[in-house]
Amino acid sequence: MKIKSQTPDLVVAAAQFAALGSEQRLSVLRVLVRAGPEGLSIGELGARSGVTGSTLTHHMKILASAGLVTQAKQGRSVICAAVAYDDVRALSEFLLNECCADSAHPHGAQTNG
Repeated sequence: MKIKSQTPDLVVAAAQFAALGSEQRLSVLRVLVRAGPEGLSIGELGARSGVTGSTLTHHMKILASAGLVTQAKQGRSVICAAVAYDDVRALSEFLLNECCADSAHPHGAQTNG
């Protein structure tokens, strides 16, 4: 069985979906998206998401490596922020971009039945 070579878009999307493949990571990202570009301190992020300590550190590392969040030191605090608003939007569009392209019934088309 021959596997098609993966396009860069497919590779990036797969990495980002993998990073979001945990309820806790998805929760952390949602909290950061809600916080906006200012982000939250790691302590506040933990309090709002319910994920704390080394578990939060682990999940932030995975989200950061997928390019979805950043962490920056500000004085004594670590500020975490969602940075990939466009990437998250592109990720959903990646799934929907070719919606029903091979179907006789394009998305939204009503069938009489």
